Amino acid sequence: MKILLDQDRCVASGQCVMTDPDVFDQRDEDGVAILLTPSPNPAHHTAVREAAAICPAAAIQLAEDQ
Repeated sequence: MKILLDQDRCVASGQCVMTDPDVFDQRDEDGVAILLTPSPNPAHHTAVREAAAICPAAAIQLAEDQ
């Protein structure tokens, strides 16, 4: 899985960080999401999918491994 995060779309709600703080964080100055790892290990895949699904700005896109 690869995560694509569109920081221009991010509204800094923090839902992704609350869902998986090992993969997502927020910039101190404006709260915009940042990726800690763009290719998380499989243990995080379920939480990352949930973060993408609940993102209010649809700023998280996932490319699943084939």
